[in-house]
Amino acid sequence: MPIDKDPLDADSSHRELPRRVNSQRQQLSEDVASYVRELIISGRVRSGEFLRAEPIAEAVGVSNTPVREGLLLLSGEGFVELVPRRGFMVSAFSRQDVRDLFWAQATLAGELASRAAKSISPRQLAHLADVVAEHEQAVADGADLDRIVALGHEFHRTVNLAADSRRLALLLRSIVKQLPNRFYGNIEGHANESLDFHPAILEALRKRRAKTASSLMRDHIMSGADELIAMLEKQGMWSTPEKSTA
Repeated sequence: MPIDKDPLDADSSHRELPRRVNSQRQQLSEDVASYVRELIISGRVRSGEFLRAEPIAEAVGVSNTPVREGLLLLSGEGFVELVPRRGFMVSAFSRQDVRDLFWAQATLAGELASRAAKSISPRQLAHLADVVAEHEQAVADGADLDRIVALGHEFHRTVNLAADSRRLALLLRSIVKQLPNRFYGNIEGHANESLDFHPAILEALRKRRAKTASSLMRDHIMSGADELIAMLEKQGMWSTPEKSTA
């Protein structure tokens, strides 16, 4: 029986394999995407505005090539639109867009919490307990925002890892990155609200109550949607009132 050739062996195929994208350049383009995404969500650039590469390149500290690649990433996410012969234009970002992003995040995170309740290890439970305690202490001490946000992120990261569902966690990650972490920290009262939800979620995980863990996680995340919308409205994100969907 003939031995199959290695599919990566040059003699086994005449087709050329695609070149690997330069990892450093890819990171630069993602840095650009993150920067511009934050500008859009914060309302510093508005729907209909065209984005010039030079100021973005200067602000991020990159050349024009990563800027274009980063804007193409945002085009795929729906944040900008490539207009022929004119460049990249900021797309509309509505209240419903915010709600949809939170809904998608809550749905996936809720499922991961449900799975985590069935598979989380004693070591992971102990780590979550430590994170919750540190989070409570950080808020009580008035720690800097970055520290508080990082602890909240670690709580959710640990739950997602405990679910042992890598592909689902990656899907969630692709959604979460569309709402930068700093916005959660800037939402008034969000840190204190986390202090209510995180211990309750931890208790549900300890007791292996999958439905309870899922429900709490969904409620926790969805509570941030209207809070973020209210914050963005205060910043002048939307100049006209939202039409009723009733």
